[in-house]
Amino acid sequence: MTQPLVVVDADVLGRERTGDETYVRNLLRELPPHAAAAGLAVAAVTRRPELVPAGVRPVELRTRSQELRMLWTLPRLLRRLGAALVHTQYALPPGLRCPGVVTIHDLSFERHAGLMGRRDRLVFRAVVPRAARRAARVLTVSERSKRDLVDLYGLPPAKVVVTPNGVDPVFRPGPPGARDYLLAVGAVQERKNQLAALAAAREVGLPLVVAGPAKDAALAERLRGEGARLEGYVTTERLAELYRGAACLIQASRYEGFGLPVLEAMACGTPVVAAPDPALVEVAGAAAVVVEEAQLAEGVRRALRERERLVEAGLQRARAFSWAETARRTVEAYREVLAA
Repeated sequence: MTQPLVVVDADVLGRERTGDETYVRNLLRELPPHAAAAGLAVAAVTRRPELVPAGVRPVELRTRSQELRMLWTLPRLLRRLGAALVHTQYALPPGLRCPGVVTIHDLSFERHAGLMGRRDRLVFRAVVPRAARRAARVLTVSERSKRDLVDLYGLPPAKVVVTPNGVDPVFRPGPPGARDYLLAVGAVQERKNQLAALAAAREVGLPLVVAGPAKDAALAERLRGEGARLEGYVTTERLAELYRGAACLIQASRYEGFGLPVLEAMACGTPVVAAPDPALVEVAGAAAVVVEEAQLAEGVRRALRERERLVEAGLQRARAFSWAETARRTVEAYREVLAA
């Protein structure tokens, strides 16, 4: 008997899309055993088939226009493959003939519209609500994002499934560096609030290193001009080195759906100072120093004083999150949809 085929849209692989790419890469790596136990086959549609992990069938699809891809080439490919279910992020193709599961990481473009560029905001507001309502299940990464989806889009709570992110195996304790800098991780954009992290770093007398692609060129230039060292997009291996070498991570974001750098830093044995964003607090638990933006410098001083306690608490907290559990919950959602 032929196994039902679940097709994951993995177009983000190899495109330096930070959190979205991290999610797909790790989910695909952990899906095969859970899918097999559920009697499901898994394929990944991507322009970079060489990046698809073992146990997942790679299907190459190259289209220059993302609009054409969603409107025409991806729906045609799904029909040709005989997909029983498709799993995407943020958007679902129109004219879909099989059930769709969509992952929506956060609704920052709804809650804090000014923190995203106008074009991106308009695209997200046109596409995401429609996908959320059409999908058979909506997956999201935190209880905070689930509340936003229910409150803003009127989705039934039972339709929204929380599948928290995990920790990539590369993020683990290792030989420490000099611990002579503070680290901020995330794309350079207003929402990530790296200027507040830089102000705190100056106040405590340590340089700031920023790891993440420069989505806002003017902000990146300002950060450089005021003394921050911008690493740009980095590999997971380099990011792990940066975590291990940092005195602490400053995550000053104004809005997050999850806050993966908090978890990654903890897994590397690095203390965390975070803004009181609900998602960051949800991820960190009691294992980070959580302070308002104006107290970030004092939060850093406290993290340095309490380093030993925070390292141990962070390692313990990070062990509570795994991509294997993410995959298990995801496959359970697939099974519910296919059984309906």
